[in-house]
Amino acid sequence: MATQHPDHSKSPFFQKNEFISTADEIKESYLAYSQIGISECMWDWEGKLVDEAVIEKLLGEYPEFFRKNQLGKDLFLTFRIPDIKSENEFRLGRSLMALFSAANITKKAGLHSKPLFELILPMVQSAQEMISVHDAFHELSSLQHKLLHTKDTLKNIELIPLIEDVDIIINSDQMIEEYFNLLSEKFGSKPTYIRPLIARSDPALTAGLVSSVLATKIALSRYSSLEKKMGIDIYPILGPGLLPFRGGLSPDRVEEFSKEYSGVRTVLLQSAFRYDFSENKVKKAVSYLERTLPKRKAVKIPAKDEKKMIQIIEIFKKYYQESLTYLADEINIVASSIPKRRERFNQTGLLGYSRTMGEKSLPRAIGFTGSLYSLGIPPEFIGTGRGIREIGEKGLLPILEKYYLYFKDDLSFAGKYLNKKNLSQLAQKNLGWSQVMGDVQLVEEYLGKTLQPTTSYQLEHLKLSSLVGTKLENKIDVTYEVKLASVLRRSIG
Repeated sequence: MATQHPDHSKSPFFQKNEFISTADEIKESYLAYSQIGISECMWDWEGKLVDEAVIEKLLGEYPEFFRKNQLGKDLFLTFRIPDIKSENEFRLGRSLMALFSAANITKKAGLHSKPLFELILPMVQSAQEMISVHDAFHELSSLQHKLLHTKDTLKNIELIPLIEDVDIIINSDQMIEEYFNLLSEKFGSKPTYIRPLIARSDPALTAGLVSSVLATKIALSRYSSLEKKMGIDIYPILGPGLLPFRGGLSPDRVEEFSKEYSGVRTVLLQSAFRYDFSENKVKKAVSYLERTLPKRKAVKIPAKDEKKMIQIIEIFKKYYQESLTYLADEINIVASSIPKRRERFNQTGLLGYSRTMGEKSLPRAIGFTGSLYSLGIPPEFIGTGRGIREIGEKGLLPILEKYYLYFKDDLSFAGKYLNKKNLSQLAQKNLGWSQVMGDVQLVEEYLGKTLQPTTSYQLEHLKLSSLVGTKLENKIDVTYEVKLASVLRRSIG
């Protein structure tokens, strides 16, 4: 599933400018289908400007392609609707009305008449939230007026819960079961399948690398049990970014990724995956994922191992969050220099929101990760060394290594973008950075090697991160250096 996440550092292959406007996204989605070979695109209403006439424009501008490759049948377009808890300016209603409009348009054109039928609901915390969207849909569909044309266009929708909190991810099987039971009680029927979408970026942002990975593994295992219990099909979706902290899915690592997250049936391919590598490499990677993901089954985790994994999650989360409270203010300063790639609403204020941890505001995950990599202090290390030490003392390290297959590889990758000089200087003034410096030393002991750049690109990245550190110390703008560094690592964050 191609998405509009703004993490690319280079210009997309179809234009010269790195910034992709809302108007550009129509062509972008068409090319994702026709040129890259992607079978599904996310149309994102959450916190960003969106073209509400997407179906009209796709069919109007590319009629022959979409007559041969019909939406809702051969290819798929899936709305990520606004967060119902924070975006209340009629945007949910507008997104739902777009479904009826699309069904009418394709019906008149003689095409498959349900081009849009699934909705991704972000920040889901309960089954009742999902039911409330069904309520809104059914109320709209029941409106009868000759000017509305809602009759006989779309009878129901399928909801994809986007789960973005570690604790909720772990127990999301219970939420899905409750959701199916509520659907049956309220509407007299329930779907035969569900596609839960497990976030990878936001859980890492709020709980750290290890906690987000292990929570995902537990959820995938539990879904396989729930399938048998309820007699439904569960097709999990995972939302990774390019760098390990956000999921580690790049065209260079599709084989490792598909092994790490066995049981995932759909993956989000964000902008950096599609635009920071050669088109040929991207096409091959997409083809590999299309062939491979359906064949891999989730690893079944025994109850005794799951209990230990939850203990590990809490240990790593504790150290990560402890340090982050000291680091948030400085990270936000760098985040203001992260280049903009999409037409988003402001982070806070009208229709916008930021992530929070306690009383601290944080950038969105891309800006957060990009800020730390630009400083030469990848977020993969925050709390990780102390976590390794504690689980080692408690005899839990073999469990981590058993279920997080590429743990050492991910740390080694991040270590190639480490700037120890910057970290040392920051540690003199801030306890949080001092803790991270200790984490790095413990990780090096665990890996049995020194973490440092090795290639010419990584050495150039080191120089740029040093410039970022120096300029920040002197309150000089670092936008140029941050942008160049993102090109070298092939992702903003």
